[in-house]
Order: sequence, then C-alpha cells, then structure tokens
Amino acid sequence: MKKNIAVIAGGYSSEYEVSLRSAETVSAAMDPERYNVYRVTLEKDAWTATLPDGTTAPVNRNDFSFPCGGEAVTVDCAYITVHGTPGEDGRLQGYLDMLRIPYRSCGVLASALTFNKFVCNRFLYSQGISVATAMRLQRGERYTVKAIVARLGGLPVFVKPNSSGSSFGISKVTDAAQMPAAIGKAFAEGDEVIIERFIPGREVTCGCYRVKGDIVTLPLTEVVTANEFFDYGAKYGGESQEITPAPLSGELTGRIRQVTANIYELIGARGLIRADYILHPGGAPGDGEPVLLEVNTTPGMTAASFIPQQIRAAGSGLREVLTDIIENG
Repeated sequence: MKKNIAVIAGGYSSEYEVSLRSAETVSAAMDPERYNVYRVTLEKDAWTATLPDGTTAPVNRNDFSFPCGGEAVTVDCAYITVHGTPGEDGRLQGYLDMLRIPYRSCGVLASALTFNKFVCNRFLYSQGISVATAMRLQRGERYTVKAIVARLGGLPVFVKPNSSGSSFGISKVTDAAQMPAAIGKAFAEGDEVIIERFIPGREVTCGCYRVKGDIVTLPLTEVVTANEFFDYGAKYGGESQEITPAPLSGELTGRIRQVTANIYELIGARGLIRADYILHPGGAPGDGEPVLLEVNTTPGMTAASFIPQQIRAAGSGLREVLTDIIENG
C-alpha cells in the first residue's frame, strides 16, 4: 500500500514563495509508485492540502487530516520545506511530534538552535568550529554605530536578521552612515539582528544527510557572483555562477565535508541540511581556511538550489535520495 506523504510548504515569513517552489521540486521528485503525495500549504489564516485533481481541502489541525473523495486522509510521513517560521524554527516539528506523525527533517531542538544564527554559531564555536566574529542586537536595544564598528574591528560588516533566510533583510555595510538603515532593514524581518565581520574569500556550501546510521556528505558547490554578496538575485535570479563540484584541493574538500558531518552530529540533525562557508585566505594557494557562515536545516530545494545540484554531481537522483531518506532516515 502506498504511503501518504505531506510535503509541507508556505509559512509565515518572506520566504513563503521560495518555500512553494521548493515544495514543487520535492513533490515532483517523489516516487509515484511508492507514495501518494499531497502538498500542504501553511498560511496564517488557513492550512490547505492540494488534492490529486488540483483542488484544495482544509486541513484539520487537530490531527493533520484532510478530506479527499469522501474520506479523511491521514498522513504517514511529512516532508518539511517551509523556510522560516513555523517550519524552520521547530514549532511545526513540535506540533507533529505531539500528533506522533513522523517527519524527515531536523527535530525541535536542532531546528530552534539553527534558526537562531547567533546562538547556533556561538554553540558551534564552543565545539571547535571556526565562525565569523559577530554581535547581536535585540529590538529596542540602544546602540551606537561607533561602538559596533569598534567591537567588530572595522568595516565592512554584514547586517542581517538573526532568524531569516534567502538573503531577505541583508545588507553589506561599507560606510558607517549606512549602518542605521541596514539595521532597520534587518529588523523589518524579525526582532533580532546579527552584525557580522566581513570575511573575504571564496564561498562554498555542502549538503549532508543520514541514512541507516551513516552520514552522507555531498559534493561542494562554489558560488561566484559579481553582486556585492550572494543576495536574493544571485540565489534565485541567475545572477551567479554555481560550480559543482567546487574546484578545490582534495584535502580541503575532504576537510569541509568532515566539518559538515561533525556539525550534523553536534546539532543532532535529521534529514537534509546544508552548511555554508567562507574560505578565508591563509590555507593552501588558491584555497583557504573554512569559516562557517550558517547552517540551514530546511535548505532550498528549488531547481536553482544547491542540494539538487550536489545530488546530481554525486551521480545520484533526487528521487533516489528522497526515497532513501523517507524509508531509512
């Protein structure tokens, strides 16, 4: 008998549209011989399931069921593609845990930890992972631009929401006069802002998942863009070159993959995650030392996203990997 799989998308953040695109990719890749796939879209006022005929039905939040063909469909397993709250911060995972519905993503603790970039990086730093120097501002907290610049050792710096993704609300500040506007832009996305020292170097990213107890790290991707940084246009508008596998030495590639596997263990991850790094100059010629930028526990899965590229570079297919994660994750 086929399993009923809910691919959950949407959410309550600026990443809503990106999440829907991720869900389309994941839903299309699911094996139709094994699974009945229903896309469930979360909005603040309604949760709806898309049925096989293209119509939608309301989701009963008491048990996460929905009507289809005169019967109530119950979910055997959920696959979360919500970027931002409530799917990336652990709230949805807690809800599914209480209903005893299995899901293939990080659990409550790992999701909540990684959603707070500042706290996550401070934790990983305490475990020996190299991270960028940063500070945090909370809404209503007083600050002076002079004190921020002094604390971070000068400009430029990156100002970004502490709990957001897809480059929403991010600014690169190269002049002190730009700082107040950049902080205001970041606060428009959430109640905490992280200000991070700029690190020059090449940007790479590595996907990772676990099946049957074994951690699998994917080939690395290097991001090259003429934009000021890897912003929304670079991510989703084709304004970047993404090279998979990344042209790095075998030694450095292996080291980054090992660091990614270590992070997976340290945060207690499940399902697919992605870790992003800057290669700070100082290593082998043309390479550098990896410095962690952030960990994504519900990474983008659009056609333009890194994880599908890395899976192809590994000689596998998205359907094969998703089936393995659902059945053996």
